[in-house]
Amino acid sequence: MDWTAEAIERLKALWAEGHSTAEIGRRMGISKNAVVGKAHRLNLPARPSPIRRDAQPRPAPVPRAPRPVAPARAAVPPPMLRAAPAVAPAAPPPAPAAPVLRAFPAPAARPRLGSRTCCWPIGEPGTSAFRFCGAEPMAGKPYCAEHAALAYVKPRDRREDAA
Repeated sequence: MDWTAEAIERLKALWAEGHSTAEIGRRMGISKNAVVGKAHRLNLPARPSPIRRDAQPRPAPVPRAPRPVAPARAAVPPPMLRAAPAVAPAAPPPAPAAPVLRAFPAPAARPRLGSRTCCWPIGEPGTSAFRFCGAEPMAGKPYCAEHAALAYVKPRDRREDAA
């Protein structure tokens, strides 16, 4: 586009009125990017970003205090908690069926992960029962034979589907 003196004056006027770059482009019959480029070259005042509407910077996040650890439960509850409930509690819902693997004994000391132990996670991360398998891995694999069978699934042959 040839930017004539009239076009530049019209751009400056629409810019000063506060129209969006897309609206200025529609009114002038040019693209939004042409408006942005020319406004930049003319050093017109910057517009606030439509994405960042609040000019105020956000406050820094406040670090949270660690959660208190629940004390171990006593074998016998205090007398005020011994009263039997009037209604028997409902049974908890059954847990979803999970594939049953052989039970790996919990090591006395947690094994150091590396190239000589199985790295398969066992348990829920973040709990004290979470650990890694620690068994002897297969050669060249990070998992033992049983966990490698779960981790490495052979893809189906697509030629079976094409019939």
